Amino acid sequence: MKPFAIAFLLAASTAAAQGPAAPPAPWRGAGPTPCVGADGGIFSCPPAPKTLAIRAGHLFDSKSGQMLANQVIVVQGDRVAEVGPASSVKVPAGAEVIDLSRSYVLPGLIDAHTHMFNSRNAKMTAESSMLIAVQNVTADLRAGFTSARDMSSHGNGYADVAMRDAINQGRIAGPRYQVSTLGIRWSGDSAASRDRNPLESTVVANADEARKAVRDQIAGGADWIKLFPGGAYSFNATGEAQYVTTYPMPVLQALIDETHRLGKKAGCHVFGGTGLQNTIDAGCDTVEHAYGLTKAQAEQMVAKKLFYDPTLQRYIEPYMDDNDAKNTGGKFRMIPIFENAVRTADHTAGVKIMIGSGADGSTYAHGTQALDFEMLVTRAGLSTVKALQAGTIVNAEALGWLDQIGSIDKGKFADVVAVPGDPLADITQLKHVTFVMKGGKVVVR
Repeated sequence: MKPFAIAFLLAASTAAAQGPAAPPAPWRGAGPTPCVGADGGIFSCPPAPKTLAIRAGHLFDSKSGQMLANQVIVVQGDRVAEVGPASSVKVPAGAEVIDLSRSYVLPGLIDAHTHMFNSRNAKMTAESSMLIAVQNVTADLRAGFTSARDMSSHGNGYADVAMRDAINQGRIAGPRYQVSTLGIRWSGDSAASRDRNPLESTVVANADEARKAVRDQIAGGADWIKLFPGGAYSFNATGEAQYVTTYPMPVLQALIDETHRLGKKAGCHVFGGTGLQNTIDAGCDTVEHAYGLTKAQAEQMVAKKLFYDPTLQRYIEPYMDDNDAKNTGGKFRMIPIFENAVRTADHTAGVKIMIGSGADGSTYAHGTQALDFEMLVTRAGLSTVKALQAGTIVNAEALGWLDQIGSIDKGKFADVVAVPGDPLADITQLKHVTFVMKGGKVVVR
């Protein structure tokens, strides 16, 4: 993507965040008066807010972990106006009634680690990359994920900011997003920064460059700063996992401190070893992956109020065993080590485990993230309640949106999904979403 295109996207996304406007009156074109987008083009205005009532046969209360029976949800515009037992919450006169009395209703699901853009390669233009991203976010929404965090744009610069704002404006259908733009990587050689594709990531060589990179990405629209304190893993001759550490600790601390100073949060990609310990010591808000997480580190995360986002499904896929078989002759495997790390977190009182898929259009297709709920239950031993809370109330807290999403409560966004069977008894029911509402708008019915 050329510099002028980047500037256009940023300008358009800034304007888009302000919402659609009405064209100058009187309207002299076709049909009713439309709305005007950031680019000056017209589109059909969103319909006027209306009142809906959902009859929920069963409703998952993500705060208590209980499944409540025979509930009514009243929706006014994009918000929940009332919710409670059918015996006490009346359906307003004239409200459109949606009958989910035979379904199991949950708050809109939240995926805390997506990549809306497929990894950019030489064959992909900016336009084709954007079209793929539109397809990806639409699939996520239709699968019941009404909110999400995007954890780097995979070589597409700040295009995730434009996508986020286009969704908020109503131009395209997708989850309500927080985005992290390019991400920040380490290089001790400042020349490497000049040679690297500037749309792929920002490369820093010292603490001053690190702080500037944080400021630049936040100025560009980043909600989160994506960091990479740890890289690849390998096994030594006795089967002990070895992990690559990237940033020196002073640089990592500068990155996180500057992020916090500007009122934002950081998410850290790290596998284990010194890089993982540095991540926790430095206070990275969400610890991503952490194959080698220990009991002591889990306890330290609780004390520092950090969240754990394992992205379990993404790193127990068959290709992991293929790589380990190739590199160790079949002697050692990372998958059981990683599963044990998630079990360790689950067995440590107070650890807040998130749902993050890592869906990326490479080994994990968008729209299939219900697999992560299943894997947390079947491979890491979480209860179905804890898994459902991970993808609702816990993720909402991690994103700082606890007052907006994560549970079906008065005043929050009317984000509602339904499945045919009881997910507390069978977590795989989340693979069969039959109803999706985002912000009071029915997406799947």
